[in-house]
Amino acid sequence: MRKTLLIGQGIFYALTGIWPLLHMPSFLAVTGPKNEVWLVVTVGILVLAVGATLLAAAFQVHRERSPELLAFFCALGLGAVDVRYATRDVILDIYLLDAAAEFLLALVWLWVFFNSEKSSEKEKT
Repeated sequence: MRKTLLIGQGIFYALTGIWPLLHMPSFLAVTGPKNEVWLVVTVGILVLAVGATLLAAAFQVHRERSPELLAFFCALGLGAVDVRYATRDVILDIYLLDAAAEFLLALVWLWVFFNSEKSSEKEKT
């Protein structure tokens, strides 16, 4: 039951999150007009990250690393949104500072992820 629920919710969230990223006009046609499209993109990225994490946990792909995967993808996605919309003058340039912090977090999570992989390989030998 647990795996089925993780798969079902993971697919639902992944599809819900990716839809506005792939085709905003159809998303807006179904859900109605939005004043702040950049927020729709931001939520889409976060919902997609949660969905991917649930699917990874369901299929036991780095299951023990689900929190790290979620943290990495959220930081990467939020940083990308900050850069995209700040450089297009949709949001204030101060968001570029947030982007720098988000990208730093993503890099640190990558370092942690790959260093823990090396540590666990050394322990096995």
